[in-house]
Amino acid sequence: MTENDPSAHDPAAPRHPETGQQPAQGGWAGNPYGEQAKPESGGAPQYSEPSYHAVTGADPAYGGQSANPWSAPGSQMPSGQTQQSVYPPPNPYGQPATGGYPVAAAPEPKRSGGKLLAGVALVALLVGGIAGGTVGYFTGGSSGPASNALDAPKPAQQTGNAPAGSVEAVAQKLSPSVVELQVSGAQGAGEGSGFVISTDGYILTNNHVVEVGANGGQIQAVFQDGKKAAAKVVGRDPTTDIAVVKVNGVANLTPVELGRSDDLRVGQSVVAIGSPFELAGTVTSGIVSSLHRPVRAGGSSGDQTTVMDAVQTDAAINPGNSGGPLANMAGQVIGINSAIYSPQSGGGQGQGESQGGNVGIGFAIPIDQARRTADTIIKTGQAVQTYIGAEVKDAPQGGAELGAIKPGSPAEKAGLKAGDVVTKIDDRPIDSADTLVAAVRTRAPDEKATFTLADSRTVEVTFGGQPVQPN
Repeated sequence: MTENDPSAHDPAAPRHPETGQQPAQGGWAGNPYGEQAKPESGGAPQYSEPSYHAVTGADPAYGGQSANPWSAPGSQMPSGQTQQSVYPPPNPYGQPATGGYPVAAAPEPKRSGGKLLAGVALVALLVGGIAGGTVGYFTGGSSGPASNALDAPKPAQQTGNAPAGSVEAVAQKLSPSVVELQVSGAQGAGEGSGFVISTDGYILTNNHVVEVGANGGQIQAVFQDGKKAAAKVVGRDPTTDIAVVKVNGVANLTPVELGRSDDLRVGQSVVAIGSPFELAGTVTSGIVSSLHRPVRAGGSSGDQTTVMDAVQTDAAINPGNSGGPLANMAGQVIGINSAIYSPQSGGGQGQGESQGGNVGIGFAIPIDQARRTADTIIKTGQAVQTYIGAEVKDAPQGGAELGAIKPGSPAEKAGLKAGDVVTKIDDRPIDSADTLVAAVRTRAPDEKATFTLADSRTVEVTFGGQPVQPN
């Protein structure tokens, strides 16, 4: 064979990547990759790069239509046209690659579209499995010495003040002013909470916390720093479940900052501090769950005379929290924790904290009402109760039905009569007798309000005040 013999084989000539055959004259026979024929003069094979549209990627060889990426290689083409690679070039804008030769398009597997997709998915799954197995193999063994958290150095100590508006900040501000009250008397013993309202020793708490020690009993206040001091009852009001006691012989007391309860909003955050189950200084947090909740709580009887217009909260309140502060996130006291809803007690609301634990429904006396009562007690030694002078019961059709009217009372002076049904006081709806009592208790003596009756009449009433005689 001679050098010009077409059947001669050049050992140096490139071979087909799959069959290993050398090219015949003009290049690879049945070239599936779309390269142009090898020149007669020899040298490296020249590869044509498809000229796809820079934006659409359309192949001009097919009249501007996008090339079918899954068509079988070597398919029939119109006469005089050359099959182009169906894979986009590395450079989508058709610029030649650097380094002399254009980059060849990746070879297309000889599979139909559906089979190729399945094959790709299978490969991906297998690769994932192999990779996962490999990782598991390499991480399963020990690659070095063990790491132990006990050997790590301690982090830096916390520094700086608590963030403003945080539970931590409220606790830091209020805790020095909250006391545990240990009470004993002829009828038993117990404990509760209270908070300092003056530097000279006045402490605000619940009546039901201290009433056992009110007449000849003993009351001891235990402060945050462990100091103890004897306390005496200054005055108390069973109808609002508020009492004031005073300690002597303790200097540098820190009074709380009183907020206001008339602008509370449902959903706002609150913090409760007290001594639940004798665990002094316990801090819990939650939100205002509801407002103006009529609750028969406090006092020894739990009857209608002890109805309060409560702030409802889901902050954890338990036996021993009574008398402690409920505060907003500025650390201002907005209520006095007084009662919890306790299904275990059988009677539900207002049957005393000693018969159950926290279920996420607690009640506090609004601080606006407590402030007014405490101020009167400190100044006069006696609480004054707001009243209208009428008996009241639930009306069958809703509202509060008035019963016997006391002669000379605010109700009689306003023209109210037995049988009248009150459905609203100012803008507040009245749906029961307890709601009417609670609404009256929030008002101050001599304050005026408009009563709306079931027959659509309106009556202006001036509330009265009468001294409270504790039992």
